[in-house]
Amino acid sequence: LLVVLVLAAMAQVAYCAGGGTTQNYREALAKSILFLEAQRSGVLPASQRVGWRSNSGLQDGKANGVDLTGGYYDAGDNVKFGLPMAFTVTMMSWSVLEYGGQMQAAGELGNALEAIKWGTDYFVKAHPEPSVLYGEVIHGDTDHFCWQRPEEMTTSRQAYRLDPQRPGSDLAGETAAAMAAASLVFRRSNPGYANLLLQHSKQMFDFADKFRGRYDASIPVARKYYQSVSGYSDELLWAAAWLFQATDDRRYLDYLANNADAMGGTGWSTAMFSWDIKYAGVQVLAAKILLQGRAGAHAAVLQRYRQKADFFVCASLGKQGYGNVKRTPGGLLYHMQWNNLQYVTSGSFLLAAYSDSLAAARQAAVWCPAGPASPAQIMAFAKSQVDYILGSNPRATSYMVGYGFIYPLEAHHRGASIVSFQSNPSFVACKAGYAIWYPRKGSNPNLLDGAIVGGPDENDNFVDDRNNYQQTEAPTYNNAPFMGVLARLAAGGRLDRSIPDGLDNQTSVAPSLSAASPIV
Repeated sequence: LLVVLVLAAMAQVAYCAGGGTTQNYREALAKSILFLEAQRSGVLPASQRVGWRSNSGLQDGKANGVDLTGGYYDAGDNVKFGLPMAFTVTMMSWSVLEYGGQMQAAGELGNALEAIKWGTDYFVKAHPEPSVLYGEVIHGDTDHFCWQRPEEMTTSRQAYRLDPQRPGSDLAGETAAAMAAASLVFRRSNPGYANLLLQHSKQMFDFADKFRGRYDASIPVARKYYQSVSGYSDELLWAAAWLFQATDDRRYLDYLANNADAMGGTGWSTAMFSWDIKYAGVQVLAAKILLQGRAGAHAAVLQRYRQKADFFVCASLGKQGYGNVKRTPGGLLYHMQWNNLQYVTSGSFLLAAYSDSLAAARQAAVWCPAGPASPAQIMAFAKSQVDYILGSNPRATSYMVGYGFIYPLEAHHRGASIVSFQSNPSFVACKAGYAIWYPRKGSNPNLLDGAIVGGPDENDNFVDDRNNYQQTEAPTYNNAPFMGVLARLAAGGRLDRSIPDGLDNQTSVAPSLSAASPIV
């Protein structure tokens, strides 16, 4: 303990002196992917590395006459929420498409691919008919009534679905985007599987577009937890953009361009990118299509998308004037109190990907109201946010569990906070978990390795307490985009745009979306 305190003090002195600390991005990358294995539901594979987890949720979907085993629990509970899970898979796929070469160099590509496929296998099951999509397993209130390990849940595992009478364009659109992006990932190594994913993606997009509505109106039990504040227009544009990348079918580009104004793609100016609000991601994807010379007759519209992508950059870097994102005294982008780091990890990825696209297209800078931002400056700012999360901050605290000298020990997480099923299979009843394990002071008995928690408040303060779920809970969508930017930084200044030898069984990978040529 003394050694840890001394090292932490040294790190804090270095930070205050302006020296910061050197981060091991390769280690952080490995841990960021490892966390996803702690969130797995279903029958765990032989390759499972998180040893304190066991099979769980094996009856999911049975009451509905469908197999809904597999997929991911969203955070510290045992619920499978479709919208954040789909966003997680989309962002893992985009991370691989941008930086698969760097992941391979770090020895993590195979693990990243397993993480993606764990999600897409579930989505195939959850989409049993062209216009049916199961969007949630178990009522959140029912799950939250208990504090139990996922391996021994006693709560009802009711599933909720979307169909033409109960539409959900946002959830179906995001799932279509996830399947389209993942189809690119597996295109060369497993073309049959890639085609299956693409078929599902097209069907879900058609379902989302034809039967329009917000998913939380059709699955109202989701509203308390993952309300679709931005509506569904951004997800429809997002899905169209990814389907264009996956198919090179101009009708999806036409959709993106023809609906740019009506659906807000060229109207929203935002510096927030998340499981709910996709506009910034759409705008960066559209800008990349333009920079790659693929816009065709839609160049003028995609230029307007690019202007909004530039706004995202300028507001994030503090060069926009109005709309600049607030920062903590330590320099962290600050959007809101509850799980602020989700916006930092997703924003850092967008900045990195857009920076590399600008550099590949030989663009000198983004021209902001307060001065230009070069690709190198944009990347440097993204790096500063990553470094803050990993410990270069006033508290000298890493907000990735298991990384660095000081990190959260009491993550708000059912499975991690109760002794593992392998160590002690004695049944932990629904309320017994709350009585015995939830209030227990001290480190969780199981290390939630790689989890990125909600993070500090607007003054860089952080309370490591299991009950402080706004700061100590760790959702999957915090990690998914972080994988990509960590892989980029692990490679240093080298941007490998070659096709690496690996997807699936380390054979091949789809080309980077930053490449100058279209993906065909």
